[in-house]
Amino acid sequence: MEKRSKRITSIGGQALMEGILMRGPKVTSIAVRLPDGGLDVSTQPTRFLKDRVPLFKWPLLRGIAAMYDSLSVGFRAMEESVEKSGGEEEEASSGFDRWLEEHLGDKLYGVVMAIGGILGVVLALVLFFLLPTQLVNWMKLATGDGIEPWRSLIEGVFRLALFVGYLALCGCQKDVRRVFQYHGAEHKTIACYESGEALTVENVRHHSRFHPRCGTSFMVLMLLIGVIAGFFIPITNPFLRMLVKILLLPLVVGIGYELIRLCGRCENLATRIIAAPGMWIQRLSTKEPEDGMMEAAIRAIEAVIPENGEDLVAS
Repeated sequence: MEKRSKRITSIGGQALMEGILMRGPKVTSIAVRLPDGGLDVSTQPTRFLKDRVPLFKWPLLRGIAAMYDSLSVGFRAMEESVEKSGGEEEEASSGFDRWLEEHLGDKLYGVVMAIGGILGVVLALVLFFLLPTQLVNWMKLATGDGIEPWRSLIEGVFRLALFVGYLALCGCQKDVRRVFQYHGAEHKTIACYESGEALTVENVRHHSRFHPRCGTSFMVLMLLIGVIAGFFIPITNPFLRMLVKILLLPLVVGIGYELIRLCGRCENLATRIIAAPGMWIQRLSTKEPEDGMMEAAIRAIEAVIPENGEDLVAS
């Protein structure tokens, strides 16, 4: 296998419930651990938004396309992994559950996921946009106008603390911890492939579970970029400030993606400093995987590796 030092690949992945999603330049695969212990690996053509809308190949805009692709593919993959792993059968159905099944049938899970997604977005807006601004307003009432020049920095500290606390609490739950282990398996397997080593559990095991192109690092970078953007927003009303920050999200996403891309391509002092906060937070969002999890990641990545080296990207 060709050595990939000083080059990256266009293969990326996502952890699922009892499984791994790997996305290559032409094929996307999902490897799910079945209740009987076997592995189910399914594939489908990779469809990138930038291929359908060439405008999204431009710098900054390609970050928006990458986030859209990740969310849309991840949503469908999570649904498939839950169905195949039998996660939805763990608890007995209540009368309300049976009523929903009768009226919605096969659409039930999609409706539940959609409602959950909407509630998640609302909760994120309240926790990461509205609440930090309001907390600073309350601090300002107690301490005076002296903290106003530092509003964005204080909001950023609150926002980052909420994010870290959320990850830490999630990691305490058994099911989520297993997802974090699959996350670690995904990173270790991609690192093994990029190093040019044979894809075996033994080789994957000694690689780091931290990766500079991780979605967690991307989220941390967006939080930090948001702090800088906040310095240029003079509005103190929490609802208006939240609205302005939401309008700035496409720009923040675009800048964050370009920085993550740079960190994946280059390794120097500057990129190590940029990547450091996200790599540290990955200690919460990734855990050391079991051998079976690494096996699933290997099966998933093998299904998307193109024969012609099309996944190699020059640095």
